[in-house]
Amino acid sequence: MQQLIQQMNAIVIGQSKNVRLLLTAFLTGGHVLLEGVPGLGKTKMVRTLAELTDGNYRRIQFTPDMMPSDITGSVIFNMKDNEFQTVKGPVFTNMLLADEINRTPPKTQSALLEAMEERQATIQGQTYALPDPFFVIATQNPVEYEGTYPLPEAQLDRFLFKLTVNYPSMQSELEILKSHVPFYAEGAERREPALTLERLKELRGKLKDVVVQESLVEYVATLIRSTREDKRVLLGASPRAGIALLNAARAWALLDERSFVTPDDIKIVAVPALRHRLLLTPQAELEGETSDRYIQDTLATIPVPR
Repeated sequence: MQQLIQQMNAIVIGQSKNVRLLLTAFLTGGHVLLEGVPGLGKTKMVRTLAELTDGNYRRIQFTPDMMPSDITGSVIFNMKDNEFQTVKGPVFTNMLLADEINRTPPKTQSALLEAMEERQATIQGQTYALPDPFFVIATQNPVEYEGTYPLPEAQLDRFLFKLTVNYPSMQSELEILKSHVPFYAEGAERREPALTLERLKELRGKLKDVVVQESLVEYVATLIRSTREDKRVLLGASPRAGIALLNAARAWALLDERSFVTPDDIKIVAVPALRHRLLLTPQAELEGETSDRYIQDTLATIPVPR
């Protein structure tokens, strides 16, 4: 995993924290929503991860006229063999990039719900298991809302993380530009896959060995419950959010080569794990409150276990 992180940071420049959070979700088995304006390398980040692993990779470009069968598949009549044939859709893969997921209507968005939660897809009443592992990375543009369909809360709750991709620093932008100039980039080496799917399954099995003390479980429960009791929050975090937070903290600790979770692990993954699960009141939003700031302020008020 450390080799995978290094190789991805060498290709996806200036997004080291998002890269590590992406791999944390990959290790946990959760899905990721990437949000950022066009041109920041969201698709490149996903494609690079696919190239550095040996699984199957498919991409779906969501559009307003897309149907659910375009994702899951359909049954067609084969005139040559005189029988019906099931054609599986692009969802049957190890890594799925759902590009601009908010450009398709809710009916088509919901076609991913069963796949993301149950790891299965239904075609004409017949249920088929999806490949293992199955990892969905969806992207969306936070600026352009014309012709888009905001993801419902049920869909957002299926994502382990919501990662915000921001503009790179000056130094990172220089490195990006130099990588596209032959004089500077001529020494770039070809990179081989760093992680096999079999090895990933072994690492996922090690997550259960990462110890979480009871005081830290209470710490997470206090954080989750506080979001449901705050008057600034219209919709708080669910128990599923608490489970996601604990699993993400264990994966983050494992990437640090530790067999135990610390309060800092929970604090690091809290914002990306909860920001899309909270709905603030209109009054709080008018006062300039954001989910990120609210989560950070709440973490600052909860006593840290010793």
